[in-house]
Amino acid sequence: MIRIGMSTSSVYPLGTERAFAFAEKTGYDGVEVMVTNDAVTQDADALLALSTAYGMPILSIHAPVLLLTHFVWGTDPLVKLRKSAELASDVGADTVVVHPPFRWQKGYADEFLDRVRSLAESTGIHIAVENMFPWQIRGRTMKAYSPGWDTTTLDCDDVTLDFSHASLAGQDAFDLAIRLGSRLRHLHLCDGSGSSDDGRVFDEHLLPGHGTQPVARVLRHLAEQAWNGSVVAEVNLRKARSDVERHLALEETLHFARTHLGHARPGNDHTRELPSPLHRQASASSALSPLSRPS
Repeated sequence: MIRIGMSTSSVYPLGTERAFAFAEKTGYDGVEVMVTNDAVTQDADALLALSTAYGMPILSIHAPVLLLTHFVWGTDPLVKLRKSAELASDVGADTVVVHPPFRWQKGYADEFLDRVRSLAESTGIHIAVENMFPWQIRGRTMKAYSPGWDTTTLDCDDVTLDFSHASLAGQDAFDLAIRLGSRLRHLHLCDGSGSSDDGRVFDEHLLPGHGTQPVARVLRHLAEQAWNGSVVAEVNLRKARSDVERHLALEETLHFARTHLGHARPGNDHTRELPSPLHRQASASSALSPLSRPS
């Protein structure tokens, strides 16, 4: 059965333990750890302790490729990639998510695809390169990634499909899924409402179903194909005003995934409608009071 996980980035700026707690309380199958400046995300022993405490397997590791993680594990991107694979192996994850190199990382960019393949072969970890998007600066398109942002054109064995990135690139995610075929290994569950051509600058990471991407169609297609990758919620909840709001958004995201993947929650009909907002808020308030590790 397809596993449905939650990225620790979904509850940013809350800490890593809070992410595990949210994933456990909401009912996800596991967690994707975004490696950041938080030392816990870089420490296999600390992550395994959280995984055990909350009963949340670690499904995948997201390499520290963002600008704000420039100094995590030094500045050599090849070292970051290798250490991400080592961390994945140490915590029992089978996938590392990595972005294509920035154009100005010339040496790394030149070797990237060869290094990805050799690292995957030597470690047994799937190194899933994530689809990105062209940058728009003052109305002009800038080539930010090398060898490119479009993973359908890259010679890599495993790919992560991010719906929000597809939206910003002006691509249809269902078309991408079909074109990627067996190379599609991992899914970042979210949504987007527009492209850079529409004036968008940043990818939105909306809740699935709140944008214009064919998210439900892709999930149904993967279920029909007996796909064996992971679907990981990577949604932007930075404007959430409380733990209750975060919980409700993560619950809605999980329900969306279960519904369109055909997963029935034990003891429940997966096609049921979500409870009314007032009932959900009352239930979430109870469930999250307190939101802490079970004793």
